[in-house]
Amino acid sequence: MNFNLPFVPERPEQPRESGLTMMMDKGLSLREAENFCEVSAQYTDLVKLGFGTGLLTPNVKEKIKIYKQAGLRPYFGGTLFEAFAARNMVDDYKKFVADAGVETAEVSDGVLPMDHNLKCRYIQDLAKDFVVLSEVGTKLKGKEISNEEWVSWMLSELDAGAWKVIAEARESGNMGIYNNDGSANSELVLDIRKHIDPDKILWEAPLKNQQVWFIKLLGPNVNLGNIAENEVIPLETLRRGLRGDTLLSFLP
Repeated sequence: MNFNLPFVPERPEQPRESGLTMMMDKGLSLREAENFCEVSAQYTDLVKLGFGTGLLTPNVKEKIKIYKQAGLRPYFGGTLFEAFAARNMVDDYKKFVADAGVETAEVSDGVLPMDHNLKCRYIQDLAKDFVVLSEVGTKLKGKEISNEEWVSWMLSELDAGAWKVIAEARESGNMGIYNNDGSANSELVLDIRKHIDPDKILWEAPLKNQQVWFIKLLGPNVNLGNIAENEVIPLETLRRGLRGDTLLSFLP
């Protein structure tokens, strides 16, 4: 901080296990990635190259190096895993990830129909060589998942070897753990919190009102993801009570 203001919540030092911020890179250039790291690397832990952009972004290996040199953990979005899995090419996916210099892999089934036992076997297999994030939830409108299934799937995926489980929201923030209007499905979130250590969950929260809601519910060191590159520092101000929405939250 540029001034030692009292009554500002402490944040764990990097590399950290809680209070994670995941930035969603939807196709930044090398220069943009460098600029991002210059101002926001100290507030960021993970960078997701969203959906299938990892196959299309020019100079992707160079960009991954930029993020890693800044102390960040880049990885490819779960939709890319599903694209390989749909073609029975998971071994090729592992080679692609390793060749790109990425040490983290995301397993998801947000669109591709997949038996859950098979998903857990993918997690077990990938966990031998990578740090695994597994995403729970659907990207398909109208597909219902019960609260009990959310909890059961998260627990079994952690048992299978996932480092963290991601609670789906999409980049639009109106799916999965959220209602159509972007408000949190509080009953679902509270059910999940009751059964699973919140530090093991990365909640996708692309919208400011969602970030505020989770910080007020779970504190400044809640794990939040799908944050736009220009919203990382604004999120950090929310975590530290330096924005109107949380200004009074951490004062004595």
